[in-house]
Amino acid sequence: MAVSVSHLAASGASQTPRGSPAQSGAETVFPLPAPSEAWPRPYYFEDGLRRVSPYFYTYNTWCKERWRGRQLVDVFESEFRDRPLEYYRGAMESGQVAVNGKTVGPHHILKNGELISHTTHRHEPPVTAESIGVIHEDDDMVVINKPSGVPVHPAGRYNYNSVVEIMKAERGPSFSPRPCNRLDRLTSGIMFVAKHAKAAEQLGVQIFQRSVRKEYVARVIGRFPDGEVVCDQPVLQISPKLGLNRVRANGKAARTVFKRLAYYPPASSSDESRRDNGATGEPAAADGPEAATQQPAGHRKADEGYSIVRCLPVTGRTHQLRVHLQFLGHPIQNDPIYANQRVWGFDLGCDDAEGTQNSDEDIITRLSRMGKDQVADAVAYYDDMVDDYHKKKAEKMSGQVCSICSTPLYTDPGDQELSLWLHSLRYEDAEGAWSYVSPLPVWALPPEGTSGPTQVGGMEDLVGAAGTAIIE
Repeated sequence: MAVSVSHLAASGASQTPRGSPAQSGAETVFPLPAPSEAWPRPYYFEDGLRRVSPYFYTYNTWCKERWRGRQLVDVFESEFRDRPLEYYRGAMESGQVAVNGKTVGPHHILKNGELISHTTHRHEPPVTAESIGVIHEDDDMVVINKPSGVPVHPAGRYNYNSVVEIMKAERGPSFSPRPCNRLDRLTSGIMFVAKHAKAAEQLGVQIFQRSVRKEYVARVIGRFPDGEVVCDQPVLQISPKLGLNRVRANGKAARTVFKRLAYYPPASSSDESRRDNGATGEPAAADGPEAATQQPAGHRKADEGYSIVRCLPVTGRTHQLRVHLQFLGHPIQNDPIYANQRVWGFDLGCDDAEGTQNSDEDIITRLSRMGKDQVADAVAYYDDMVDDYHKKKAEKMSGQVCSICSTPLYTDPGDQELSLWLHSLRYEDAEGAWSYVSPLPVWALPPEGTSGPTQVGGMEDLVGAAGTAIIE
């Protein structure tokens, strides 16, 4: 997925109202102006998507330590990838990208204390029109069921299409939501949104002290093993720009407990077999006991069925669940990064802790093309017809540009890019003071005509395994 220059809004960046001055030494300078924040928000709904009308916006951020001594154009080229390098060069030459409110050109050497501004005509990607569900609300906190595909905070190409901005729009400009836990954009499920700073601080202390347990549920490729499976593989960030992480010996320590909730054989199995064995995870007798996981050497079949897996993260590394499931050979079925056969090959990165099957450089190169001239696609599409449909209905550069700002435009994202089959199912206090559980998402329920679990039991087995079992 493409990432926008609007990442400048993060980590201390802010919008500058029209005419707001900034100080640079003894001289007062003015960043390029942009209209004040729109209210009401410029939302409209079409084709099942929440959309935002394009608008002008100015970002400011102070020079970060890692940017000091580097050319302005080099920083943009290495950290932002939504637009071509030629656009950034032109914006720096025209003053759309300025330093301390002045046009400095692409080769300006950044220094400590400099203010970088970028005035842009924003084109936000659409997100699902699904509403933000409320599981519990009191005077201090709102416990929500976050829809998949919606980022929590304004970041990258998203601003108004974020959880905090949507909640502001629904509850009025005086509402100041304070998210207490973070979910990736594609992940759905339970989030805590504090109504005031004290409530956010109290829950934050609990989470920091690890007195809060959390459980996720995922839909993964193939028949996941029986019993509790604990993965202790360390996780290393390979590319911050692409959001790519891998299992590596020199990564940060990570531990996850997994347990299969259900296995559903492929649709080609007989109806009777699916009805009898969907919940238990046992393949049909005619297929043999190993049929659910056997496949030709070096090839992963798209019709090997799928499992619903409970996940207890003991640590909280970025993409930890996705990376550990990939390493175990059962990536999340529609994961556009870690189940992408065009990036990882037939084995999808299974058991490749040393990077011998695919080097980091190769993975980064292949993944960089996704969302540019190729479509990001997961391997586990259901058949050729659906596969072709998804490849056509996916976000990629359309070849068109905005008539106002000449920004290259993207097509709408496909369904598979608005949803990741990973859901934050449960949060509970370890001492039993409180617990919140969301319903299972639709993709985790038994397929039509098949029996299987529709609810999840307690966490005792997962918690017990977290402190004892180790997978080599």
